[in-house]
Amino acid sequence: MNNYENLKKEHPCFGGHKNNKGRIHLPVSPGCNIQCRFCDRKISDTEDRPGVTSQVITPQEALAVIRRALELCPDITVAGIAGPGDTLATNYALDTFRLIKKEFPNLLKCMSTNGLLLSERAEEIIEVGIDSLTVTVNAVDPKIEAKLNSAVFFHGKVYEGEEGAEILIKNQLEGIKKVSQAGLTVKVNTVLCPGINDEHIEEVAKAVSEAGAKIYNIIPLIPQHQLKDVPAPTCPQIDGARVKAEKYIDVFRHCQRCRADAIGIPGEKDFGDQIYQKRISRKDTFSHG
Repeated sequence: MNNYENLKKEHPCFGGHKNNKGRIHLPVSPGCNIQCRFCDRKISDTEDRPGVTSQVITPQEALAVIRRALELCPDITVAGIAGPGDTLATNYALDTFRLIKKEFPNLLKCMSTNGLLLSERAEEIIEVGIDSLTVTVNAVDPKIEAKLNSAVFFHGKVYEGEEGAEILIKNQLEGIKKVSQAGLTVKVNTVLCPGINDEHIEEVAKAVSEAGAKIYNIIPLIPQHQLKDVPAPTCPQIDGARVKAEKYIDVFRHCQRCRADAIGIPGEKDFGDQIYQKRISRKDTFSHG
């Protein structure tokens, strides 16, 4: 069984939530190296969306979280790191995966990144033994990417506009090619932003497929931050984008936009409240008055 087929069997996202497998997201990555115009990273106990966690933990704390999570939900098969910042902007994610590889060798290792440092850190990712890698690619045209990302922080310098967009796109596509050639399954996420990249989806899908990505996930924009006035895409717009993308790549249709500290079986039970006590205490003291 190849890696992609195994992920369909053992990973709750790749299996379409039909395999009743669980996952744990470990919020160990605090910082980011790009500034997306729609991104609002937040410490929150109540919001259910990417980029949100109740706290940031250390790699060693992550092991304790996994032990407790497996007691509560033995069906967890995947340890994932998806933020709240970028996983390659610091060393915490890869350090965590090295610890997981030793203590929990049977867990699949899943990581998400914006891809800015993917090309130069590809060998580390391969060495750590990541099973599935998600890269967020919102455009492959710098003019469009510059409307979605205001700045790139790369090797001590700040690059804005199309200059930063060119660096990001080049590194994303080169990185996808490197890790996919090594046998990793690559999923690409694109945030669908009406009026900005909605007519660009087919081009993105084609480019990432040619680079080696196996599956494509179109995520509807949550209007916030600098794009708070851009409307969220309608269901017909999302469906239309998926149809265009399917000409080139398998399309993912059941993403639930999980928090960076989600624990459990997607769509059924989240055990985060029992693992992160801060969530519980914050809820207990909440008042509508």
